[in-house]
Amino acid sequence: MPLALLASSGVPHTLPAAATLPLSPVAITSAPEPAKQPAPKQPASRRPSYRKGLTRSLDRYLDDLPGDLAVSVRELSSGLTYSYNRRLRTATASIVKVNIVVALLLRAQREHRRLTGWEKRAAAQAIKVSDNDAASRLWAAIGGASGLAAANKKLGLRDTRPGPGGAWGSTTTSAADQVRLLNALVSSSSPLSPRHRRHVLELMGHVAPEQAWGVSAAGSGAQVKNGWLPRERDAGRWTVNSIGRVRERGRTYLIAVISRRHRSLGAGIKAVEHVSKLVAKVIGRAAKN
Repeated sequence: MPLALLASSGVPHTLPAAATLPLSPVAITSAPEPAKQPAPKQPASRRPSYRKGLTRSLDRYLDDLPGDLAVSVRELSSGLTYSYNRRLRTATASIVKVNIVVALLLRAQREHRRLTGWEKRAAAQAIKVSDNDAASRLWAAIGGASGLAAANKKLGLRDTRPGPGGAWGSTTTSAADQVRLLNALVSSSSPLSPRHRRHVLELMGHVAPEQAWGVSAAGSGAQVKNGWLPRERDAGRWTVNSIGRVRERGRTYLIAVISRRHRSLGAGIKAVEHVSKLVAKVIGRAAKN
C-alpha cells in the first residue's frame, strides 16, 4: 500500500511501501576516518566562519534526534565544501542505483558501444522509479560486487564497499564518497563521457514525483536519487539517504545526506531535508563573502 506522509515543506508525498532490497547481515559501523586529502584552498576568513558555525547548528539540531546522520556538500562555483560526521557509513539502500548505472556506462565505454535497449530501459527504471528488479539485472550485467568495485576505483571512490553476492542494497558508503560520485556527473575530468554524464543527470531529473524529496528541498531545481529502508538490524528503524545536484539562487550544490535509525520514514525525510536546506543556505551565504 502507498505510504502517505507530510514532508518538511508541508506538501504531502505518497511513497511506496518499502521494497525488499537485496541485503546481507553485514554489520554497518562507523569506519575509521580515511586519510585526509588536501582541501581546496579557501580564504582563511571563510573557513572557520562557516564551518564551525554550521557544525554547531547541526549538532544542536541532531542532538535532539535519534540515530545518526552525515552530510557532505560542495558548491561548484566557489569551490566551498563541508562535511559533517565523516566517519559514518550506512547501507546505501537505493541510492546505489546511480552508482550501478554509472558502472554500466563505464563498461559500455570500455567496450566501445552504446547501451542496448534493455540496458537503457533498466537504467531508467532503476533511477526514475527505483525499480529493484531492474537494479538486480544491471548488477549482474556489471559483474556484481567486483564490477562495482572496479568502477569505483576508476571514479576515485574511497569509502564505498559493495554488498556481497546479489546484495547490492548492502553496499556501504560515506556522504563524502557520494559527493565524489556526483562530481563524476558534472566534472569535465570525469571518466564518464559528456553524453553519459548528461544521461544520468537527465534520469535523476525525472524521478517519480513521490520520490523527489530529500536534498531537492535545498533548491528550486534538482537531480536527485533517494534510498529508504527499514532495517531489521536496527529494530525496524529507517535508513534514509538522499543524493543530488541542486540549483538555488544562481549556485549549484552537490549534496549527499546519509542517515540511519530514524523512528519512521517521515522523520528521516524531515531530518534529511532540514539538513540539506541548512547546509546550502550557510554555504551559499559564505560563498558571497
